[in-house]
Amino acid sequence: MPVPVRLAHCVAELFGRSRAEAEQFIRNGWVTVDGEVIEAPQHKVTVERVELDPEARLDAVEPATILLHKPAGFDAIEGDKPASALVTPETHWADDASGMRLLRRHFHRLTPLVSMDAEASGLMVLTQDGRIWRRLTEDAELIEHEYIVEVGGEIAPYGLQKLNCGLSFNGCALPPCKVSWQNETRLRFAIKGVETGQLRDMCAQVGLSVVSIRRLRIGKIALGKGPNGAMPPGAWRYLPVGEKF
Repeated sequence: MPVPVRLAHCVAELFGRSRAEAEQFIRNGWVTVDGEVIEAPQHKVTVERVELDPEARLDAVEPATILLHKPAGFDAIEGDKPASALVTPETHWADDASGMRLLRRHFHRLTPLVSMDAEASGLMVLTQDGRIWRRLTEDAELIEHEYIVEVGGEIAPYGLQKLNCGLSFNGCALPPCKVSWQNETRLRFAIKGVETGQLRDMCAQVGLSVVSIRRLRIGKIALGKGPNGAMPPGAWRYLPVGEKF
């Protein structure tokens, strides 16, 4: 009976590559064993069919950042119903134009970033990349978010001006932001450093009740649109390499 060997050793021998190159090919999902992509260099093989994709490239093993359209009712950062559980290979958006290849290692050690109300929907970020983590935490007060807030009730006199400048939250004066009507029931907020519950509180201060909140954009990154329309709730796409918040 053949002696089991590490997949990396097998790839190196079969395709005339160094051990380091073989391991990188495997980690980047270019190697199949009996037709199944295997991403673990230590995986043991004997007589299985091992193949290297003809288009295989020795790219760096880059950490993934995932952009999820969080549906209302899921917890963004902490809670009993985490939105991160929605990120699976099956929920990958068919119109993702990032060019990133789906790998199972992309679902390991994802950190959710940028809090939002459980009742809110819209753009949410999960990342393996320390650079993204630092940008969205250390520079959080500098990054503008865009929200569409559906409201009910009648706005107080000068309410729109107060939403733009003149309100407070948790005892602190809020910096100016940009708020405008999109139609008779929807407000657009372009705002920095927003905290959980802040948008509802701001609307309440000017006599409006909130029906729904949807985050469309964080910095330069939007939910995304494809040939079949916007990315639907519950779906996710990759942040393309080189794009920044």
